[in-house]
Amino acid sequence: MSTLAIEHLTIGLPEGADRPFAVEDVSMTIDKGQILCVVGESGSGKSMTANALMGLLPRGVTVKAGHAMFEGRDVLRLPEAEKMALRGAQVAMIFQEPMTALNPLMRIGDQIAEVFAAHDRFTQAERRKKALDLIREVQLPDPEKIIRAYPFQLSGGQRQRAMIAMALALEPKLLIADEPTTALDVTTQAQILKLILDLRDRRGMAVMFITHDFGVVAEIADEVIVMREGRVVERGTAAAVLKYPQHDYTRRLLDAIPTGMLPEQRALSETPALEIKGLRKIYRTGGGFFREAREVRAVDDVSLTVARGEVLGLVGESGSGKSTLGRTAVRLVTPDGGQVLVGGVDLAALPEEELRTQRHKVQMIFQDPYASLNPRQRILGAITDGPIARGTPRREAEERAKELLEVVGLGADAASRFPHEFSGGQRQRIGIARALAMDPELIIADEAVSALDVSIQAQVLDLLRDLRERMGLSILFITHDLRVAAQLCDRIAVMQRGKLVEIGPVHDIFLKPQKDYTKQLLAAVPGSDWEQRNESA
Repeated sequence: MSTLAIEHLTIGLPEGADRPFAVEDVSMTIDKGQILCVVGESGSGKSMTANALMGLLPRGVTVKAGHAMFEGRDVLRLPEAEKMALRGAQVAMIFQEPMTALNPLMRIGDQIAEVFAAHDRFTQAERRKKALDLIREVQLPDPEKIIRAYPFQLSGGQRQRAMIAMALALEPKLLIADEPTTALDVTTQAQILKLILDLRDRRGMAVMFITHDFGVVAEIADEVIVMREGRVVERGTAAAVLKYPQHDYTRRLLDAIPTGMLPEQRALSETPALEIKGLRKIYRTGGGFFREAREVRAVDDVSLTVARGEVLGLVGESGSGKSTLGRTAVRLVTPDGGQVLVGGVDLAALPEEELRTQRHKVQMIFQDPYASLNPRQRILGAITDGPIARGTPRREAEERAKELLEVVGLGADAASRFPHEFSGGQRQRIGIARALAMDPELIIADEAVSALDVSIQAQVLDLLRDLRERMGLSILFITHDLRVAAQLCDRIAVMQRGKLVEIGPVHDIFLKPQKDYTKQLLAAVPGSDWEQRNESA
């Protein structure tokens, strides 16, 4: 018997939306102990389906038709009191971004205990003991310390484990995981996927796992449903969908996944666009009568070069120092020692006044383009502000902005629109156009594609590759995903805990890695060994 059976679910969108239904005539079943992966890009309706089950649909979005039967009850039509009793106790959810789902002012142990309190279970002492047991079960380090910690004191992977502990507190029969690994490093992602598999095996839960990454599907799925624009376009076992996709859309999603295919090696210029020599950045926190000061060497004596026209991939986990190094190169962070030479000028040593005249040489593309764009400013202003501040006449800056919007594939008419009128991938293209408007000698792309769907990610990588060829761009490409780095980069530098562990051509890093840490990063890529496992099965 199925744990959950969704039949002909249709969810309506408010008037004025780009389509009438978020989800249209969707049916699926999940059996006890089964992991069903629901796959699709942003806007496919996969998260709306999950939110409908939890009674968490946004205002104006309503269930128009269909049923969702859970243990003989239609969860879509339960009274609010029964929905609240069901949430957490029978059906639990893990969200994509744990920092927004956790209360920043409550300790982790109190937040887990609050789940028991909300359902009036156990005494206060029992709640604390069970919270500690759950922290151990999800394999968080130093449970006695973690239970008293606040969310900001944990890493992204640790926060996600805390969210899983909260979801498991009342031993639900169905666990809904909505993109729980998208923003995580590959090694942390691999640990979370293994944890969910272990918990499924030990507890016999049914799991609905929402993702846009077929690498994750290859790692954990029993069954797969592919959604596009609110409809199911393909369904089947993981092996069948991965090996023999039937629908064009599924094939396009699979083709867009970064693979182990390595580009041909190019001859690199001997002229450096960026030289980093002995760079150091140390963060010091705390210290007082009863506390020791904490010192973190974010960048620890790192030296590297990016040649003119080269794309150098800077790879590592969160906390490796890669983003700090990138921000130091732009002087968003002031280093404690070393040199950052761009065009022979040491940006690290320049006083603030002179830095303003040199800063245009290095431009940055950020991970979240929406957060870096002014929501009240039209795109034309966002692109022209920098050049105009440097003395470029307004008309000339505006003409150049429209040219660049054509170059990045948006068209000149995009100039009159606001950021919210664009998709995530389009906003990233705007970020690229804005960086190019300053005529930089080097672009630093900090996790510029990590938050994008795989097909959009592939388009942005194609654009960067095209710009490198046409404009001779030099790029420091920061990422935690070695597969992505392989698609674009000429060389890869691997960082761990502030130090440069290994650097070399892409082929050498992938085919002949020298360091254990690099081998661990390669092994942790979701689905990296799926074909070998499938052939040996």
